[in-house]
Amino acid sequence: MQPILDILASGVHDAKNQLLLAESLIADAEKRHGIDLGEARYAIEAAAGRLSRALSAYRLLGDGARLSPVPVIVGDLCDEVALDQRRHLAARGIALEIRCTVLDEWPLDRELVGDLLNNAVQNAGRYARSRVLLRADQEDGWLVLRVEDDGPGYATLPPPPGVGLLVAGKLAALHRRRDRLGSVDLANGGETGGAVFTVRLP
Repeated sequence: MQPILDILASGVHDAKNQLLLAESLIADAEKRHGIDLGEARYAIEAAAGRLSRALSAYRLLGDGARLSPVPVIVGDLCDEVALDQRRHLAARGIALEIRCTVLDEWPLDRELVGDLLNNAVQNAGRYARSRVLLRADQEDGWLVLRVEDDGPGYATLPPPPGVGLLVAGKLAALHRRRDRLGSVDLANGGETGGAVFTVRLP
């Protein structure tokens, strides 16, 4: 079974790279012809992101899964997510607010946590009425990342399981320090009154 899974993962990886190539070709065409195809580029990027998350799930859920933690300036990571998501959300009339109170670097897998936050902000944008809030705080020795929206909130808690939540939970748990494991929490309410997605990393 493992060789088949490896072949599928290789195919997903190649498809993701082809999508990113298509996105770069569209960007070149925009410059040459003075047109705006931002929504088409975003759709391609979102599809590539879905494939990237599938690869992350494959890697994280396998035996002996490991992270590649590095010291990360949390504010910079949040700004990168804003750069990726703000324009698309604004096109739908949704404001993305970033609020980061963490001044120190934090050891985490930058690529995977960044992907997790991008996914969470995208999901929040689907249900938000006008506002999505990404917060990063330090609480009792934990890095707490929250994505909130002003939509109707989760219909049920916990919501039906999906690949995204499964990967998020595994990713958080792999961030461990001594006897403390990272975790994911879902709730309704918060500052914005809608869904609240929280990741705690030690």
